[in-house]
Amino acid sequence: MTDAVEVRPVTEAELVDWHRALNTGFLQQPSLTDDQMEARRRQFVPGRLLGAFDGSRCVATFRSFDQELTTVGGTAVPADAISNVTVSPTHRRRGLLTRMMSQDLAAAKERGDVVATLIAAEYRIYGRYGFGPATTLTEWTVEVGRTGLDPLWSAPEDGGRIDLIDLEDVRKFGPELHERVRRGTPGAVSRNELWWQLRTGAVRFEPDWTEPFHAAYRSPDGEVQGMVAYTADDTWHGKQPDETATVKWLLGATPAAERALWHYLCSIDWITRVKSGWRSPDDLLPHHLPDPRAARIVSQADWLWVRILDVVRALEARTYGTTGSLVLEVADRQGLAGGRYRLDASPEGASCTPTTDTPDLALDIADLATVWLGDQTPARLHALGRIRETRVGAVLKADALLRTPGRPWCPDLF
Repeated sequence: MTDAVEVRPVTEAELVDWHRALNTGFLQQPSLTDDQMEARRRQFVPGRLLGAFDGSRCVATFRSFDQELTTVGGTAVPADAISNVTVSPTHRRRGLLTRMMSQDLAAAKERGDVVATLIAAEYRIYGRYGFGPATTLTEWTVEVGRTGLDPLWSAPEDGGRIDLIDLEDVRKFGPELHERVRRGTPGAVSRNELWWQLRTGAVRFEPDWTEPFHAAYRSPDGEVQGMVAYTADDTWHGKQPDETATVKWLLGATPAAERALWHYLCSIDWITRVKSGWRSPDDLLPHHLPDPRAARIVSQADWLWVRILDVVRALEARTYGTTGSLVLEVADRQGLAGGRYRLDASPEGASCTPTTDTPDLALDIADLATVWLGDQTPARLHALGRIRETRVGAVLKADALLRTPGRPWCPDLF
């Protein structure tokens, strides 16, 4: 019976049982070593880990933490980042996720978070809670021999340089570089100190962590403007190397920095292909190569999902490339952010207020999240039947108002 299962915040003493349920839900080895548990305790924040308990056993898990999300124009809004969501196979279809999600979103709205965010393992789960896919992820494989790059020359063409760096330098220069990139990247999220510790081995959740290679691009004046972490396999056919470099993450504060790092990766001896890792769908990677066809898309799908908790602050936080007004009828089955709102926007700023005016468009809160960062346009969602036009011409007006110069990108999994 569902009523016999209690949903509540997890105490620190219950973390071992909570993590056992988490690993079980993700079909991973249930037990953790003492060292792994000690590392994972760093994620414990009282009240932000929820569990569903059937008697003394944890049968569902849910974690949220503070995050910032960059909007169009560079403003960061407070977000409730959601992760570690599982329900044990013995307790599926009992409404446990709904109870945990409802409790967390209510607390996030009370805290004043503008949005909630998550990376959806399964597509069909989170729309019913008001989340909409807000960024897209693309992965490329680059066939080095087809790029057209000179195999005898790899130095940056602008007078900068590539340096191999150690873990201490990554922790020293990485956070500031990421902040520069994040401020100019709609859809990007904040990284805390633990993120950098985990990626550099200072804290290890998994026993088999291995150190990646790290390289930095320095501009002609010596400033670190780009950084990449990558691994290489050990594949040979007979006496011929056929190795793949896999990018764990790559940040460039300028197109020149990105170009230099991609060219560097393609120049490494024995590397015959480069896997790009998670990139934006309109990433410049293919066009940094003399032959863009050498970069082949191997994966493209939804990535960051957003749930708007405060329509007024969300719409006022982003920028707009043109001037216009829209009245939006926003439906929200959870009752957290629905209503009718008037948006008055221009390149100088925007105001959004509740109104009783006749609406121009009607849409679900999840679809508002999908167009908010610019990954999709109102015209596309209207064509799909997900936005209803209640005033003739309103879709084209909304399309012009909400359109962005590029698509948003979230480089992170959390």
